[in-house]
Amino acid sequence: MSWNTLLRTGLLTTAFVVGLAAWFAPGRETRAAGEEPPGPDRYEIVEEEYTRYFWWLVRWSNDQVICEIVIEHSGLPTPGEIYAVCGESVYKQWLASPPCSISDKMTCSGFYLYLVRQEQARRQIGLPLPPPVVWLKVAGCTPYFSSHRCLNLPTLILFGEEPLTEHSILALHGSIDEKPFTCAPICRIELGPTDEDGILLRFWAESSYGDTSIPYQARVRVARKQESDDRYWYIDVLSDRWRGAPLAPCSLIWEQFPPIGGLTGWLATPDRPEELASSIPYGYLAGQLIRSGVVDASDCPEGGIQANGYANACGLEIARPAVHEWQNRFDELIFYAAQDVGVPAQLLKNLFSQESQFWPGISSGRPEAGLGQLTENGADTVLLWNRPFFEQFCVSVFVREVCQRGYAHLTDEQREGLRSALVERVNAFCADCPLGIDLQKAEASILIFAETLAANCAQMKMVLALNYPNPNPQPTYEDLWRFTLVNYHVGPGCLGLAVDATRQAGQPLSWSYVSTNFTPVCQRAVDYVHRMTSTP
Repeated sequence: MSWNTLLRTGLLTTAFVVGLAAWFAPGRETRAAGEEPPGPDRYEIVEEEYTRYFWWLVRWSNDQVICEIVIEHSGLPTPGEIYAVCGESVYKQWLASPPCSISDKMTCSGFYLYLVRQEQARRQIGLPLPPPVVWLKVAGCTPYFSSHRCLNLPTLILFGEEPLTEHSILALHGSIDEKPFTCAPICRIELGPTDEDGILLRFWAESSYGDTSIPYQARVRVARKQESDDRYWYIDVLSDRWRGAPLAPCSLIWEQFPPIGGLTGWLATPDRPEELASSIPYGYLAGQLIRSGVVDASDCPEGGIQANGYANACGLEIARPAVHEWQNRFDELIFYAAQDVGVPAQLLKNLFSQESQFWPGISSGRPEAGLGQLTENGADTVLLWNRPFFEQFCVSVFVREVCQRGYAHLTDEQREGLRSALVERVNAFCADCPLGIDLQKAEASILIFAETLAANCAQMKMVLALNYPNPNPQPTYEDLWRFTLVNYHVGPGCLGLAVDATRQAGQPLSWSYVSTNFTPVCQRAVDYVHRMTSTP
C-alpha cells in the first residue's frame, strides 16, 4: 500500500510530523528506517572479589589424588561438578563409596573428598547496563472509561528514554502497516480512522551509545461509536509501552480491544469511589448483621433471622440502613485496588456481592475464605498465573532463595504451604474480634482478590488456546470477561470442556454458544455469570 493510498483511505491524515525530516550522524553508519534493529548491546566491566575452593578426590586405599575440583561456593562440590571434572567412571565409583574411618582406610574402597585450600581472587566481569526504551502516549484526548475520547482525530506520540546520562536518543525508527519512518527526537503520528482490528505499529530507539532498544510493537484503533450522532473519536492502544491512563483491564493479556466508546456497566471503573455505591437488600448480610448484634431485631419473629442464616422479611426491613452502609464500606479500597491491579472496579465489587454479600466472616474450617471466597484451587491459580504477586507473597512465607525457583518448581509441600498461607491471609474469621471479623484483614484482602481476578484473565487465555485455537471470529472483549468469571467460579476444567464442546460443534467462540455447552455439574456457572454481569 502506497502513502497516497494510506492518505486516500484516511488511515493517516498526515503521515508524520517529525522533529527532523531526516537524521544523519557524522561518522556513523546510517540504518535504513525499516531495517530490523540489532537491539541493546551495552555493558560495563567491573572487578569482583571471590573465593576459590580447591578440593581433591582421593582414593581411600593409597591416598592417590584422582582429580582436583575448583569451585566458587562454600560446602562440598556438587555431584554435577564432580562428574564434569572427574568423568563418568570416577563419578559412579564415588557415588558407590561407603563411609570409612581413617583407621580402616587401607581396606576401604572408593574415594573421599578433601579440601586442600581456599584463596581469594579477583576477576573482571561484564555487567549489562539498562537499555534505551520507547514509550507511547496520546495527545488531544482525555481518558474515558478505560479508553480515550477525542474531539478530533488523535495524535500518537512516541518518545525515547535513555537511562545513561552521558548518552541520548538520536532517533526513533519503525513502521506503520509496514511503511517505514524515522524521526527525532519525538514522533508525532496524526492518525486517521482504522477498522476494528486497528493498525500495527513497530518502533524502536537508536542511542548515541551505538546500540538500539529492543523492537516494540503496538496495535492502535481509532473509531467512532456506532451511533451516527456521536461526535467523538475513541483511541485504544494495545502495548506494554503505553504511558497514558490505564488500558482496558486485561486487554493487553488477551490482545483484544475493548468495546468502542469505553467500558460501562459491569465492566466500568468509575471516576470516583462514591460511584460504586449500591443499595441492595442482601438477606444474608442482613442476617449476619443481626446475629452479630449490629442490628437489633428482637421484636421480629424468630429474632429476625431464618434457620438458614438469612434475615426474614421483618429483619431485612429493620436492617436495611445497616445493610446499605455495610455494602459500601469497602468501596474506596475496591476502587484503588482495581486501578492498581488493572481489573474493573464494578466487577470486583460484584464479585464480593455474589461470593459473600460483603460479609467476610465464616466458620473456621470452611474451604472458602474471605470476601471473595478463596479456595486452595483459587490460591493455586493466582500463585501460578500472577508471577509478580507470587514473588511478593512468597517471600513473606519462605526465604528468597526458595521463591526464586518459581511456583511451578517448588516442592509439593512448599506449594501446599503457600496455598494454605494465602487462604489464611484472606480469611477474616476471628472468634475473639468484635462481630467475629478481623476487619483490618478483610480490608487488606481486597487487593489480593483483585490480583486473583487478574490471574484468572491469564489462565482463561490458556484454556481458550488449548481448547479452541484460532477461533474465527474472535470472541468479544465482554465474552472474554464472562469466560474469566467461569474460570474463577467453577475452574478451568469446566470452562475447557464447554469451550471444546463448542469447537467440536462447529459453533463460534461466543458466550451465547459456550453457555449452552456446560456439563451438568458445571451448569451453575451460567447463572453465576448472569448475576455477576448485572450492574446493581
